[in-house]
Amino acid sequence: MRQARGMVLFSGILVGLILVTGLARAASAQADYPFRDTRLTDDQRINDLLSRLTLDEKIQLMSSNPKYPRLGLAFSGQVEGLHGLALGGPGGWGGRGKLALPTTTFPQEKGLGAMWDTELLQKIAALEGYEARYDYQSQEYDRGGVVVRAPNADLSRDPHWGRTEESYGEDPFLVGTLTVAFARGLQGPDPKHWQAASLMKHFLANENEEGRSFTSSDFDERLFREYYSVPFRMGFEQGGSRAVMAAYNSWNGTPMLIHPVLKDVMIKEWGNDGIICSDGGALGLLITAHKSFADKEHGSAAAVKASVNNFLDTFKDDLAKALKDGLVTEADMDASLHNELRVFLRLGEFDPPGVDPYASIGRGSGGELPPWERDSSKALARLATDESIVLLKNEAGTLPLNRARLKSIAVIGPFADQVLLDWYSGTPPYAVSALEGIRDGAGKGIKVLFNDGSYPALAAALAAKADVAIVVVGNHPECNAGWNVCPTPSNGKESVDRKTIVLEQEELVKTVFAANPRTIEVLRASFPYAIVWSQQNLPAIVHMTHNSQEEGHGLADVLFGDYSPAGRLTQTWPTGDAQLLPIMDYNLLHGRTYLYSKDKPLYAFGYGLSYTSFAYQSLGLSAPTVAADGKVQVTVKIRNTGKRAGDEVVQLYVQHLGSAVVRPQLELKGFKRVRIEAGAEQEVKLELKPRDLAHWDAARHAWSVEKEQVRVLAGGSSDKLPLQAILEVTTSKEFNP
Repeated sequence: MRQARGMVLFSGILVGLILVTGLARAASAQADYPFRDTRLTDDQRINDLLSRLTLDEKIQLMSSNPKYPRLGLAFSGQVEGLHGLALGGPGGWGGRGKLALPTTTFPQEKGLGAMWDTELLQKIAALEGYEARYDYQSQEYDRGGVVVRAPNADLSRDPHWGRTEESYGEDPFLVGTLTVAFARGLQGPDPKHWQAASLMKHFLANENEEGRSFTSSDFDERLFREYYSVPFRMGFEQGGSRAVMAAYNSWNGTPMLIHPVLKDVMIKEWGNDGIICSDGGALGLLITAHKSFADKEHGSAAAVKASVNNFLDTFKDDLAKALKDGLVTEADMDASLHNELRVFLRLGEFDPPGVDPYASIGRGSGGELPPWERDSSKALARLATDESIVLLKNEAGTLPLNRARLKSIAVIGPFADQVLLDWYSGTPPYAVSALEGIRDGAGKGIKVLFNDGSYPALAAALAAKADVAIVVVGNHPECNAGWNVCPTPSNGKESVDRKTIVLEQEELVKTVFAANPRTIEVLRASFPYAIVWSQQNLPAIVHMTHNSQEEGHGLADVLFGDYSPAGRLTQTWPTGDAQLLPIMDYNLLHGRTYLYSKDKPLYAFGYGLSYTSFAYQSLGLSAPTVAADGKVQVTVKIRNTGKRAGDEVVQLYVQHLGSAVVRPQLELKGFKRVRIEAGAEQEVKLELKPRDLAHWDAARHAWSVEKEQVRVLAGGSSDKLPLQAILEVTTSKEFNP
């Protein structure tokens, strides 16, 4: 089924990429101003435009959707897009007074991470970028923009964090690799002409909600280099992103909006010659929360000097006064705006007609289906949902369900008949709930009963009548309450951190299980939960995240065996609150994540089961030794030893055996999701570079590769690595950033 749906993905999703090669570019097009002349260099075009803008117009350029009718220019604003373009949804991203515009809606970012599939993620982002262009350029819709606030490159180091759903995971290599894939998909294959711009969030270490407007995330430069900043650096250097949002919090006492690292590292080392914007209202928080300045006049001047060039705040009068009072100069502004304009140049907003290869998207002839109504988009959402589902337990072949042996199914649980959307979701064109999907998947011969679990005794009575009970539990992504309110302790969201990781609804699961031992738990959740009782007692547990328009169909695909699950956890699931450190402890070496924790978790990083089985047969290195500036190819041979085809996520880890400094006990350095037919064998090749084994030497301000032995391990989960080999790094070397 996966293969059949996969065949249709190319028919409508990457139309924008086809346009890149299909449209002729008028390199010497007639230009009314030099900034439109494509024969000039980028810097010449940008400098020409800056020379034509008044001081007031330059200030306006730092706001959203700046327009200059006298020059025939209108620049894109920003839109949300963590897991599908958001022009509606609970956050009301469609605009004040405007009806929500439907867009293709995928599983939450945590679910997209659980796919461990860079190719599919890139296709998802490509569709999102295409829809952004379509809506922005269509005369019928004329919505949004093509600077997309995605992906979120933050790391989910603590399950208490209320926005865990917005992170791909806890590992910097995994999150960085997925960030690169998403940025590439959004922007397209041409580095000079972008379909949309990828604006990464939130730089840096914005991983606590309560107090985020004034708290400081404190850790040393080595953790900055080796952990917290890695996904952002990869997004810039490998993904081509040239836009980022500064976080609300401070790092080591300095608010990120004015932190020197923006200029000294992000721009000078990583090459972000693009947008650096504030988070919403962050300029005001410099004064009211951080108390760094007496007023926004001084705050805006400091932010511009730090290279911020876009404010999601009121700022114009304050910045104008700062210029008048000499707190910041026009030259300071020009230096900052030069970078912002480079993004608009890449998006074709300087160009005369016939140059921008994406300019025709959304401007086709009548009768063209919007992208969210196309079969290819629906198929992509369903495939993403299938791939995101993680099978946590499957005792004695409880799953998949055999339709021929079932006459009735009880579906139980709060909101099992709804698809719940999070704050950064768009409005899906349709939404298939778990209940609806199970009914569709079961077919006409099986009776599907429903109870929302409000009265556990009634739910148990219903379960007792059915052949199998499916209990859908988990969190509500908006806490089913107003802003800054989460009545249920284990729930969390933006502005609210979780108070516990113990699932309150596990009591409902216990009640149903007592009535029917064939009870399957569907944990639909944005976070890890300490479901110790469920793991010890239930025959089967499935985990999925919220938000996909194909949520119910994807769940049914897995429950009834139309798809063999292969999702993998991207975060360690502890056994309880006792295994967690205080949320404001940002020092990983105290025992955070699979990298440094000594505790045995409930579920390990990278964990996930399948309906088939795989045998890891051998691990080979292209050479037993490697120089510090070389590379080695790792070949992992695996065999599908089961009776059906399935996906496996091959994971490659390293351990340092001779390092002079404390290193993680295990580090992910490669992965690949592969499909293997029953009985077939496959070789998976992954590249390992000693430079990827370097640690940060703060004293020398350089990356250091040590002469040492490194153990290379491979398997299907961080706690199940049956293959290993020793690699000898024969030379040491320093690399300047």
